[in-house]
Amino acid sequence: MRHLIASVLAALCVTALVAPQSQAAEDSPVLVELFTSQGCSACPPADALLRELAEQEGVMPLSLHVDYWDYIGWTDSFAQPRFTARQKAYARAGGRKSIYTPQMVIAGQKAMVGHEAMDVVMTIDKLRNVAPKAAISVLSQQGEAVAVQLSPRPGLSGPSDVHLVRFSPRVKVDVRRGENAGHMLEYANVVRDWTQLRAWDGQGTELQLELPGDEAALLIVQAHGHGPIWAVKRLK
Repeated sequence: MRHLIASVLAALCVTALVAPQSQAAEDSPVLVELFTSQGCSACPPADALLRELAEQEGVMPLSLHVDYWDYIGWTDSFAQPRFTARQKAYARAGGRKSIYTPQMVIAGQKAMVGHEAMDVVMTIDKLRNVAPKAAISVLSQQGEAVAVQLSPRPGLSGPSDVHLVRFSPRVKVDVRRGENAGHMLEYANVVRDWTQLRAWDGQGTELQLELPGDEAALLIVQAHGHGPIWAVKRLK
């Protein structure tokens, strides 16, 4: 699996060289949300793929741990009910009747099996050249205080939601029970907190944010109702 991931990602890098992104697309990486669990035996290959994606330019992968596998013998130390709720909301928005792990949702638009490396990378490659419909600009940053501006770009339509995500870039877990018992699992960009800050009407808006602590921070603009991701900006 690791060799497959490496070869597929190498192909993605070659594609990026021969088909450069627009400046707008470079400003807002493709958001990849992996719904995973420490108690899921099928998840480690997807977790490995996410770690590789975290090293690529133009991609912003996040690991959201769900809690519905906790009953099989191991309680996921990163799982939160709100992440399960987000996955269910994506399913409803896409007309799907069930959820599963590992599942990736790319740019809020495409859902697929999280360890299918070729499908994942090809989908990212298509979406990474699509210009974002909104812009997030950092106006100032002093200590924990950050001022940002949201601006519309061509094609933006309908109401949007602004989300602040805090995450840990690298974490290891020694799993002692359940389907992955005896394995040391490594994760990238593990989401610790996901807060919907406000609705946005698509007009130029300034936000004042406080980012305490050492965790990385990401600001996301998403079409209301778990629709497409319009803009992504790492703040910390």
